[in-house]
Amino acid sequence: MSRYVYSLAAFLAFAAGGLAQAAGPALSAVRPLGGQRGTELDVVLSGARLGDAREIFYYQPGIATVSITKIDDNSVKARIKIAPDCALGLHDLRVRTATGVSELRTFSVGALKDVNEIEPNNDFAKPQPVPFNATVNGVADNEDVDYFVVEVKKGERISVEVEGLRLGVSEFDPYIAILNAKRFEIAASDDAALAWRDGLASVIAPEDGKYIIQVRESSYSGNGACLYRAHIGSFPRSTAILPAGGRMGEAVKVRWIGDPAGEAVTTFTAPKTFDRDFGILRQDAKGVSPYPNVFRLSDVGNVLEQEPNDDHAHATPFTAPMALNGVIEKPGDVDHFVFKPTKGEVYDIHCYARRIRSPLDPVMYLGKKGGGAMLGADDSIGPDSYFRFQAPETAEYVIWLIDQLGKGGPDYTYRIEVTRVVPTLTMTTNAEQIPLGTGVMAPAVPRGNRQAILVYGNRAEFGGELAVAVSGLPAGVTATAPNIAASQVVVPVLFEAKPDAPLAGGFANVDGKPVDEKIKAPSTFQSESVLVLGQNNVNVWSRKVDKLAVAVTEECPYSIEIVEPKVPLVRGGSMGLKVRANRKPGFKAAISVYLPWNPPGVGSAGGIAIPEGQSEAVIPMNADGGAELRTWKIVVNGASGVASGPIMVSSQLASLTIAAPYLGLSFQAASVDQGKEVDMAVKVAKAVDWAGEAQVTLIGLPNKVTTDVKKITKDATDLIFHIKTDKVSPAGNHASLFCQVVITQNGEPIVHNIGTGALRIDVPLPPKPQAAAAPVAQAAPKPAAPAAAKPLSRLEKLRLEAKQAAGGK
Repeated sequence: MSRYVYSLAAFLAFAAGGLAQAAGPALSAVRPLGGQRGTELDVVLSGARLGDAREIFYYQPGIATVSITKIDDNSVKARIKIAPDCALGLHDLRVRTATGVSELRTFSVGALKDVNEIEPNNDFAKPQPVPFNATVNGVADNEDVDYFVVEVKKGERISVEVEGLRLGVSEFDPYIAILNAKRFEIAASDDAALAWRDGLASVIAPEDGKYIIQVRESSYSGNGACLYRAHIGSFPRSTAILPAGGRMGEAVKVRWIGDPAGEAVTTFTAPKTFDRDFGILRQDAKGVSPYPNVFRLSDVGNVLEQEPNDDHAHATPFTAPMALNGVIEKPGDVDHFVFKPTKGEVYDIHCYARRIRSPLDPVMYLGKKGGGAMLGADDSIGPDSYFRFQAPETAEYVIWLIDQLGKGGPDYTYRIEVTRVVPTLTMTTNAEQIPLGTGVMAPAVPRGNRQAILVYGNRAEFGGELAVAVSGLPAGVTATAPNIAASQVVVPVLFEAKPDAPLAGGFANVDGKPVDEKIKAPSTFQSESVLVLGQNNVNVWSRKVDKLAVAVTEECPYSIEIVEPKVPLVRGGSMGLKVRANRKPGFKAAISVYLPWNPPGVGSAGGIAIPEGQSEAVIPMNADGGAELRTWKIVVNGASGVASGPIMVSSQLASLTIAAPYLGLSFQAASVDQGKEVDMAVKVAKAVDWAGEAQVTLIGLPNKVTTDVKKITKDATDLIFHIKTDKVSPAGNHASLFCQVVITQNGEPIVHNIGTGALRIDVPLPPKPQAAAAPVAQAAPKPAAPAAAKPLSRLEKLRLEAKQAAGGK
């Protein structure tokens, strides 16, 4: 176990691979939170250190920046242009300044004209008039109820969808309702499955007149951070689609379910490449849905359930691999599918329900046709179900599905993918925990300097070493990525900018592949930004992007480098890793230094700093007895501050070799009375030759106990420590002794910490009472002294004393 602990400051500065940016910007607000496509508008971006903003990175196409104007040091105004064909829904963005890259934030693109809530509008009798087919930007304060009124003709569809939690500002749980002029609620929504925690409702107007839209926090406990965008209009809003997925590159006929104006069927061609966030929009003559319905892209075909399929005898047949699509149409409904795998075939069977935003809470079973369940699953992946099945024999097997609470309805759709087990590789960074401020997942590399980030390779169904590649980097930037060891899932990737690299940025691609070319595993990348946390810091709302933002920033006044060790760090040993700072004239601030990642079995100390005005520091490191034996690439991060904020850079990737100990030691237990002396014998077993003498120090002796430092060569087979105690040395069994053995090689120490030994210190026996003088007798000849003095145990001492008291009898 490591004898060092990590400092809290180091953890927060680089928590699991996060970056304390080079005097980087902090983006806390984007206002307004959205806009209508096909328009230009001004957006204010505020936070900290944003005054030198140069660019806005948009992860999805369709939005362009026309201009950026400084408001003050902490905010800017951006003029943006949203394309007429821009995708509806959330778009992810970051701000690049001259000194860094901000956190990820979102901007919502809608199809309707934007209007703002105007207070007071919390009286049902005095609602705020808004145009029909508009998006209202508002806020739900504490005990606040917002009312809006629209004029609608009989037979027209009234659809309302509110973005609250999805805007990523706060843990806002909105409630919406559609009421007639008599205050009768004709539709309401809270926590619609399709909209996550947000609400959506759609009805057909029963008569001409005014209809009131209510928006509030579901428990009336809103606040100034409960911002919303309420889309109000005649647009279609289907609550489900069937099938909810299809084979990439193929035409798919989709049935739109749940719209009050009736169902519809459309056909479209699925993209040829995988997109984790792909969705499709319902559109008709009255408008287009504000958000897409989730459509899962896969490489298997579709089978639709054929009713009746309520039992094994009527199960819908299919041939695996295949995707099974259906609806639990009513409470108590059970859907069955049957297939005939060959003995030994293995399949992964995933039920997608909540992951395609269905209200279904699935419980899935598999069994031999006509028999009971062999497998069952509930809540394997969130509320969804999954299991792996290997056919024990060639026979017909049935998959069947129910709702966990026995519910059902026309939009309780599902998609069961029955696929062969294949290797996959997912490359990730650690989550960007924005509410906790753990760091930005976007390298911002100062000119002529370096910055590292941790990249993970998550293997499924294969093992072995992974190669990591980063492409699409800004001009003048390179990335160096060591292989990820077979035993590991993480590696530091180092980004380096030339001194003349343009101050610019962009999106890079991160890919991985098995070093073993016989293994074919498709690679994907994702980086998660957590925007809203709930109780106990549970992730409530986050966004995942498939590219890594990288930027070149202005020079910083220092760089750091590791003085690469010339000797190994041995198992059970320790080392001082020297870090050197190269300061520009005038920069004297202290620089904290730490390892963001340690090889397996290696620990490093936190709280280490290069003192103000100085150029070196030493980071203590150690390796436990199970540290993996190989040469690793390590990196050190340095963090310091200037007037504009913190500056973080990284060292080069340096080699650190973990080696087996050069020798082993076996301790013989020793015991001694307080105030006495004793020898402790130690056997030496050499494993590796070394030149010269090694220094051996016995560590862990109790207070008032001393011994000498010993020296041995590679030829030594044993050594003896002569131990001296004091009358007040603490009595007891001291079993934590170990030897620190220092072997010098290439001018540097190889420090071994080898244990353990035990020393027992006893309280002396009280003196015996004097006896009467005995007759003088001829002294018996003394026995010959033993050839070698061997330390006696406590029991042996007592026996000897008894024997001597009896006259040697």
